[in-house]
Parts: sequence; C-alpha cells; structure tokens
Amino acid sequence: MLVILFATIVLHLTSLIILFIATCANAWRTHGDRSYDLWYDCTQTNGGYKCSGTADADWLQAVQALMVLATIFCLISFIIFLCQLFTLVKGGRFFFTAVFQILASLFVMSGTIIYTVMSPQWKNDSDTYGYAFVLAWLAFPLTVISGFIYIILRKKE
Repeated sequence: MLVILFATIVLHLTSLIILFIATCANAWRTHGDRSYDLWYDCTQTNGGYKCSGTADADWLQAVQALMVLATIFCLISFIIFLCQLFTLVKGGRFFFTAVFQILASLFVMSGTIIYTVMSPQWKNDSDTYGYAFVLAWLAFPLTVISGFIYIILRKKE
C-alpha cells in the first residue's frame, strides 16, 4: 500500500510540475529565433531576448485562464489529498481529491484544444509547436490518470 501511495504522490507532483512549466515557459510556438507563448512574444537577438506582450485576443486570454486554473486546481487537489490522507476514515475513497484533479485535466484539455484550433490563424504556417505546448498535452493524460487513481484508491491502515 505504501508503494501505491508513493507512486500516486509522485504522479500527482509530476503532473503539477509539468502544468506549472507549461503555463510559464516561453515556447508554445517557435519559429527560428522567435518564440511565442501565452504571455510574451520573444525574439533572440545577439545572445539576448527582446520580449513584448502578446495580443489581447479573447481566445488567448481564455487559454491563459484555463492553464492557470488547471495549475491551481491541481495544487488544491494535492493539498486536499494530503489533508484527506490524515483525516479520511478507514476504507474511505478520495473522491473530493479526484474531483479537483479531473477538473484540472478538463481545464488543461480545454486550453490546449483552444490553442491548437486558434493559433494557426494567428501565426505563420512555418511556426512549429514548442516544448511547452507538448508538456501541456502531456499534463492532460497524467492528470486524468491521477484523478481516476484517486477514485479507485481507498485508505487503508
């Protein structure tokens, strides 16, 4: 049981770290020496970066909000899990933790889908998706799996 608990904590923390990096990193789309993300458009010149704010597109603000909500809900889910770990009755399930984790997965999925659909109209065709975009998509199945593990997981003595 201790191994399963440790693996669940590692999975949850991994998805939380990936969500945080995907939300903050400046590499959702790249083109040569330019990189675009949710917050800034940056160009690398002479070994340094010159950054400017992103456009105020409604869809981009929705993606920003969804990714921040996903990260916050994943963090809240972890805190609730730690609280339930010590207060839940024997044989109880971690449903409350699972609800927040599955909501986090729905937020990250919605944000990445909006970005996938809307960003080709916004940037050049030669742009490629960066590592932060890939991490955001990777966070989705990790948070879903973690949420379902919490539904199945029972507290034992």
